[in-house]
Amino acid sequence: MAQSTVAVLGAGTMGAGMVTSLRRAGLPVRVWNRDAAKAQALTDTGAEAAATPAEAAAGAGIVLTMVLDADAAIDVVTQAAPAAGTTWLQCSTVGVEGADRTVAAARDLGLVLVDCPVLGTREPAARGALTLLASGPEEARERLAPVFDALGSKTLWLGEAGAGSRLKLACNSWLFMLTTGVAQAVALTRGLGLDPQRFLDAVSGGPVDSPYAHVKGGLMIAGDFPPSFGLSGATKDARLIRAALQGAGVDDRLTAAVLETMEAAGRREDPGAVDMAAVIRGLEPG
Repeated sequence: MAQSTVAVLGAGTMGAGMVTSLRRAGLPVRVWNRDAAKAQALTDTGAEAAATPAEAAAGAGIVLTMVLDADAAIDVVTQAAPAAGTTWLQCSTVGVEGADRTVAAARDLGLVLVDCPVLGTREPAARGALTLLASGPEEARERLAPVFDALGSKTLWLGEAGAGSRLKLACNSWLFMLTTGVAQAVALTRGLGLDPQRFLDAVSGGPVDSPYAHVKGGLMIAGDFPPSFGLSGATKDARLIRAALQGAGVDDRLTAAVLETMEAAGRREDPGAVDMAAVIRGLEPG
């Protein structure tokens, strides 16, 4: 039983949902979070709250990190100091340079790294419906199969560790274009004196329709932004995407505009307290 335990380091919006899904599948979980109350709140799922990363990781077969960035992921796994040979399932969005640093950290700590950022937000995390972008050694697949079955509806294995983080940037670049595109269409429709719901009605059922557009567009129209994918995290990811574009020699002008809009919205709303649908605030008149 000890070797099947999953230590989850990070119990924010995504980490909490992942703990819920792991426990629903009957997997033993220890959870740690910098804000201890968030870890404690998950004990009603049957998870065990740990006071430190090291306590969470002691004897665990898999250590899962879901934190803000590469610095935080490397910091908490170093504090956890799992036994050599432990599988480190690194699910945070860390970018290209950050992924390379997690590879180096895993090597230094003697861990088996599976770089595995996810596609999905709070609700899919809690339902076990994430898409898992896994990259790492073949021998890790069997050990991780029960965990991946609990967390996701689809898993892509992409090769060596780091490939998952690279694909996540491409996926998020598309996601952010879609979100800001919806924001611009809603803002423009309203600015032209029309009911912005008419924009969503016009595209509904057509070839360019998207359920996501209706979810985020509805929030934008209502001016209500309960966090599912927070604006602060999205802004951080947009910076990682821009760095990746520059490093790959791909023009970054589109992501530069998205990032500028996110930062403008962050000056009008608390970016840590709102969903990225609040990006529309960066387009509205002052």
